[in-house]
Amino acid sequence: MRLKHFNVSFGEQVFKALGDESRIRILNLLQKNKEMCISDIEQVLDFTQTKTSRHLIYLKNSGLVSFRRVDNWVYYFLRDETADLLNQVFNYLEKDDVLIKDQNTYLVLYSNRELAVNKLHNRKWVAAP
Repeated sequence: MRLKHFNVSFGEQVFKALGDESRIRILNLLQKNKEMCISDIEQVLDFTQTKTSRHLIYLKNSGLVSFRRVDNWVYYFLRDETADLLNQVFNYLEKDDVLIKDQNTYLVLYSNRELAVNKLHNRKWVAAP
């Protein structure tokens, strides 16, 4: 689904949301990885839970992101309506060192998590004496 109505009011919200480096970094991670939970964003960006939540609420209120709940976890993602617009913005920022480092950090953390899960599932359980 594409953005149908881009008016001055919505444009103001979008540009204010993009006016902060922390929010740009969060949006970039969401754009690259489809969806992320707050704790993953905190770890990648080295933000506090409060700072991360505050920026995600701002992005949600601006209409750029939405979320879904799974048990106690909340996953944030770009709204379909705004994905095209944000993809264009991030095409211009694709060589930014900070954004590249953020994505690389996420990939390392994600691969380590996958390795840990595989080790746990493949572990040979030894009966205690």
